Amino acid sequence: MPDFLSRTDLVADLSEIGVLADDIVMVHAAMSTVGALINGPDTLIEALQQAVGPKGTLMAYTDWDARYEALLDDTGRVPGAWRDRIAGFDPLRSRAVRDHGVFPEFLRTSPGALRSANPGASMTAIGARAEWLVADHPLDYGYGPASPLAKLVEGGGKVLMVGAPRDTMTLIHHAEHVADIPNKRIKRWEVPFAGPEGGEWRMSEEFDTSDAVAPQLDGIDYFTAIVTSYLEASRGRRGKIGSAESLLVDAKGMLEHAVAWLERNGQ
Repeated sequence: MPDFLSRTDLVADLSEIGVLADDIVMVHAAMSTVGALINGPDTLIEALQQAVGPKGTLMAYTDWDARYEALLDDTGRVPGAWRDRIAGFDPLRSRAVRDHGVFPEFLRTSPGALRSANPGASMTAIGARAEWLVADHPLDYGYGPASPLAKLVEGGGKVLMVGAPRDTMTLIHHAEHVADIPNKRIKRWEVPFAGPEGGEWRMSEEFDTSDAVAPQLDGIDYFTAIVTSYLEASRGRRGKIGSAESLLVDAKGMLEHAVAWLERNGQ
């Protein structure tokens, strides 16, 4: 018989690692590492909601499952023959990207969850400050100023990694935008948005976060290096959520550390 974990078990673990009432918490979770949950990922979501309470908020990076990008040509455009066959991005219906595991999609489809309007940088939030976090998400440079990531920092939020690899901390994409380093790569591509009469296409522009943001950082696993050096400076908290090795960091402190690291190593 499986040794199931309950919501009560996870709430105790979340409290131990430092998740508090009223917190804004961005969550990355590798559900396979947590252990057997009696109601699957919903158990973790319910535990997180209980831990932050009615005045707290949860957020996750959803992105979207934009398979059409494989069709883009060298100018970032979609061939005409495909344009009417691709569903536009709809915050209410478009699935979270599969590469991030199941947690973001479970959170996105939880009652009361809200999602931001930038497709590739879209975030889902639920709780007291969810509307503020996801509102007015810029359609260009969606990891930069006025993004949900910027608001996470502004609101004194935290980042919780539940068994998730260190190189998946999305907040560092915000640091890539903020950091003053040369030669940042820029991506321009067409994005379809759901409209009343079908897909509506527009060109979008973004610092290219699919690989190193600048060529001088090529070949460096700098997401892992940044998180590891932050922890080695005795910052953040580590513990287990269920059986998942987890860590909790202050968003503002991590952002400042990441920006400093990028500016020091990215010149």
